[in-house]
Amino acid sequence: MTVRSMQVPEGLAGERIDVALTRLLGVSRSRAVLIIDAGAVAVNGKAAIKSDRVDENAWLEVDMDAVDDRPATEIVAIEIPGMNVLYDDADVVVVDKPVGVAAHPSPGWTGPTVLGGLAAAGYRISTSGAAERQGIVHRLDVGTSGAMAVAKSEIAYTSLKHQFKERTVEKEYHAVVQGQLDPLRGTVDAPIDRHPTAEYKWAVVAGGRPSVTHYETQEAWPHASLVQVHLETGRTHQIRVHMAAMKHPCVGDITYGADPVLSARLGLKRQWLHAVQLGFDHPVSGERVTVRSAYPDDLAFALERLRDQQPSKS
Repeated sequence: MTVRSMQVPEGLAGERIDVALTRLLGVSRSRAVLIIDAGAVAVNGKAAIKSDRVDENAWLEVDMDAVDDRPATEIVAIEIPGMNVLYDDADVVVVDKPVGVAAHPSPGWTGPTVLGGLAAAGYRISTSGAAERQGIVHRLDVGTSGAMAVAKSEIAYTSLKHQFKERTVEKEYHAVVQGQLDPLRGTVDAPIDRHPTAEYKWAVVAGGRPSVTHYETQEAWPHASLVQVHLETGRTHQIRVHMAAMKHPCVGDITYGADPVLSARLGLKRQWLHAVQLGFDHPVSGERVTVRSAYPDDLAFALERLRDQQPSKS
């Protein structure tokens, strides 16, 4: 049994227990509910139910092994509100992935997926790749929104996988991070691997996989900055890990050390991180395709709250 003990921070006081677990552990809401329903969560020593609300400084104990052995699920066709199509032709579809949606089915995830949403909309996807990941050439975290490409043809799958491997795909993100970066622009070249003590997240680790992130500050305020980010590599949680390693975690990213009080003040329930642009060579024509995604409402709202503050003079 792997049990984690943690104290509820001020910013999560009054939240439902399933919401608190989602924020503290970085798991999906549905995964949190499954853990609770399995009797694997205690609040101040008492078994919790999903409708419980947590008090500041309450102690949570979570058995992380409770639902780890469930197999990957099949692709379930389900309509996903807000998952709009940004680009579509015979070979490639690029969707605007909403928060709370996974790229594909996986162990421990019972929520909606991009592949399920496309299936519900009648899309035929490339059969290349594992059965539950057919057509997937790259992924966005469940808690990250924005432009995501899926291959519809076999030639597109092969071409796009190659382009991602060769780092010729342009991946631009915007993130709001805590504090002000010094220098205002730069490159983080630091290897990433599983966190040495918390296997549910990742970390900068000697001997990890090479990971390169380029950033440039766009706007700055007393407590946060909007940064433009370009990725050379595509490691799991790469931007979140690199920003946290610089002591500037993405605002709202409780898993990687963000201030829950600031997150609550901005109305954020997840990390402020959005894939704003995706550029690739078309698998058939060779022409460059560039697709952009606008900020979703929750991130736009948080950004406007920051812009209403007094600008930084630095």
